[in-house]
Amino acid sequence: MDNREASAYLRYLRISPRKVQIVCDLIRGKDVESAMAVLMQTPKAASEPLMKLLKSAVANAENNFSMDPEALVVSQVYATPGPILKRIMPRAQGRAYRINKRTSHVTLTVAEKA
Repeated sequence: MDNREASAYLRYLRISPRKVQIVCDLIRGKDVESAMAVLMQTPKAASEPLMKLLKSAVANAENNFSMDPEALVVSQVYATPGPILKRIMPRAQGRAYRINKRTSHVTLTVAEKA
């Protein structure tokens, strides 16, 4: 069987890539069912968007490439920085501190078990 892959992308997620990467590391290399179980039990803000992304990647694999959803594993998952929303926080004596509100672009790829 050839090694086919299906991807899903989540862009402009309003969570820092550093925080998303922690959850990505938990599911990388796992089969879809156990990855879903891990995401359901992880108390991180990034776990809910990643669960939706995983479901989307599985649906893409099933509908676009006719893959068996039972035989899928998370082959790749990573978060890269998106644009930074720059905000100002007023401080004492007329100063202004910059607040960087970071965004993430997340890529998740599923492949059939070899």
